[in-house]
Amino acid sequence: MNCFMLVDCNNFYVSCERVFAPHLEGKPVIVLSNNDGCVVARSDEVKKLGIKRGTPLFKCQALVKKHNIAVFSSNYTLYADMSQRVMTILEQFTPSLEVYSIDEAFLSITGLAAEELESCAHKIRNTVRQWTGLPVTVGIGTSKTLAKVAAEIAKKGDGVCSLAANPNLDEILSKFDVADVWGIGPKYAAFLKRYGIHNAKQLRDAPEKWIKKNLTVMGLRTVRELKGFPCFSLEEVPPPKQGIISSRSFGQPVTELEDLREAVASYAARAGEKLRAQDSIASYLTVFITTNPYQEHHSQYANAAGLYLPMATANTAELIGYALKALESIYKPGYIYKKAGVVLSEIRSAQNPQLNLFVPADPWQRNKKITQVMDKINSRWGRDTICYGAQGMSQAWQLRREYLSRRYTTRWDELPEVRT
Repeated sequence: MNCFMLVDCNNFYVSCERVFAPHLEGKPVIVLSNNDGCVVARSDEVKKLGIKRGTPLFKCQALVKKHNIAVFSSNYTLYADMSQRVMTILEQFTPSLEVYSIDEAFLSITGLAAEELESCAHKIRNTVRQWTGLPVTVGIGTSKTLAKVAAEIAKKGDGVCSLAANPNLDEILSKFDVADVWGIGPKYAAFLKRYGIHNAKQLRDAPEKWIKKNLTVMGLRTVRELKGFPCFSLEEVPPPKQGIISSRSFGQPVTELEDLREAVASYAARAGEKLRAQDSIASYLTVFITTNPYQEHHSQYANAAGLYLPMATANTAELIGYALKALESIYKPGYIYKKAGVVLSEIRSAQNPQLNLFVPADPWQRNKKITQVMDKINSRWGRDTICYGAQGMSQAWQLRREYLSRRYTTRWDELPEVRT
């Protein structure tokens, strides 16, 4: 059979923390958002306590103390590396793989019978668990949408669910809420339910002409995918982003221009890294700043400024220079700023840049080589091992991460310690 598998890491952020803190297995764990604000990941034990995703930490502090819930700040360095390890393992089972998100991947599997597919899925689960310590579920279907449905069902079973040649497919789809179907958002789900379509089977059996009229071509493709006809192919090479944003809330309120300059310079540098990673250049740059809208007793201010670059670039020094120029045009003293960001747009391939008659090419080539050297150093020794002075040294505005675990897999000085 020609089938798709969706491999989904269970409670990914929580599971990454548990790999290096095995005593937390079976105990309640939460992971917080930027600046330790809200709950973004929960263990099954926490879900049973009724703590919802997105709940501010201060609102559930009583439950945290009562049930001795382990709390972690988001450790993005660790999570990204663990994700890469999982994807590397999956590549050993098939060359056709789409990294869908940090904790999910679609695999295309061909030439296996239905029973062999399930055996392969169990082997994937066992291999990932043994080599990384992370639990995963595997959904199997003749389309990506059916594989998504199967993965959701697998989470409530033994970790593997196959809807390929499944004789109970109609019964399974009839129990699957239409709001949970991949590609059906809340608005479409509410619309469908007004017309009596409450589950995936009813959606699959709806008239295609009516679906196309009301849910567009994408909705029609989803319906055909539920029928087992693959309409969404694997994106083995992700398309380059058409817009790149680098932004964070500050760990503490910022009032001085110098602190804002450091933050904006750092965000511009990070945006440049993302741009070069997809071999692109940008022609337009936007900087925005804002106060905290939830602190109504403080004066409020938000503004943004954008400008076209003389020549499209991915050079960090140039991006920082133009970002600081934009910042100074919108900064106003006397306000308490909570967030800033840099947005790059009008992005194109770096292979065929549009030159500028009034901008010499030689400086660009020289700066490009300097940037490449910096990228290699930072890739090997960690981000900002070498950086521009405009990014500052102390960076008091940085994210607040009071519960941050160690970067066990990427820093020599933070390796796990084993005592006997």
